Amino acid sequence: MRGLVIMDKAARLAYNRGMAEASGNHPGETVVAPVSAGRGYALVLLAAVLWATLGIIYTALATAGLPPLGAAALRAGSGGLILLAGLLLLRPGWLRISRNAVIVILLYGSVGIAFFYAVYINAILMTGVAVAAVLLYTAPAWVALIAWRFLGESLTRSHGLALLLTLLGSALVAQIYQPAVLRLNVAGIALGLLSGFTYGLWSVFNKVGARYANPWALQCYGLLTGCAVLLLLQPLAPLVAALRGGVHPGWLLALALGPTIGASVAYATGVRSVPVSVASLIATVEPVVAAVLAFVVLHQRLEAGQMAGGALILLAVWLLRPRADKTLANNKETIRL
Repeated sequence: MRGLVIMDKAARLAYNRGMAEASGNHPGETVVAPVSAGRGYALVLLAAVLWATLGIIYTALATAGLPPLGAAALRAGSGGLILLAGLLLLRPGWLRISRNAVIVILLYGSVGIAFFYAVYINAILMTGVAVAAVLLYTAPAWVALIAWRFLGESLTRSHGLALLLTLLGSALVAQIYQPAVLRLNVAGIALGLLSGFTYGLWSVFNKVGARYANPWALQCYGLLTGCAVLLLLQPLAPLVAALRGGVHPGWLLALALGPTIGASVAYATGVRSVPVSVASLIATVEPVVAAVLAFVVLHQRLEAGQMAGGALILLAVWLLRPRADKTLANNKETIRL
């Protein structure tokens, strides 16, 4: 899926070395992005649209009888295998990792992939595509809290205001003003908020993991690990029965090539020529597009109060956006894979 991964200096240099190998430059040289600014904007926007289709695809697979954990496992497994094939063909050297990276990858795959994927698909099925997509965007607030508590990053007034807006926005999306409705779906709302938290963990694991492995190798091994964990939790008989029954292979292909691999490649390419602060804001069209698709395809809609809550959450995302001046001053770069 998606996430803003803030890379420190060591991670940034590791990523640039990988890009240098890909472009034929030497590791110490500056990598010149071969993507124009206009095309970069279009690619970031394309990535957001592709991520927004995830809820529709998950819903279609669930309707066809595919168990939620099975769908999440197939997403992780297909994405990991496609990345593995591509890296073996184009950049086999990127797949080499150190011993220190193994533990990080196992944690990332188990928590950042398996747990996140499992929670998010169940949030979609229990709350609807639009509500789940909006609650997912509480992730930047969770990241700010995690980074402050465990990574030693500062918590500024902007962070505090963003956290307050996220809390208020989440309450409105959960329809706290309609206690009867809230009581009926408290489990789904809890899963939606938990998906935002696990999405935040996904980002933190990426930040840490990029210090030990090439970002593409981290994603590849993390997805395969996540798939293995999910398959251990999912009985195989219902999964095999669903695959032999009414699940159309086109949906599985769309799941792998759209919101899993296609969106990641589009964003990673586009962000090389678009300021990260701008790219992070462009990506916030994802819940908007998800809500539109949910209305058109599934006839799901947000109430006025929920839309107001979503606006507050997106405002919080804007407040937590990477600042260009601070990014340069701290030698940090943001990439979403």
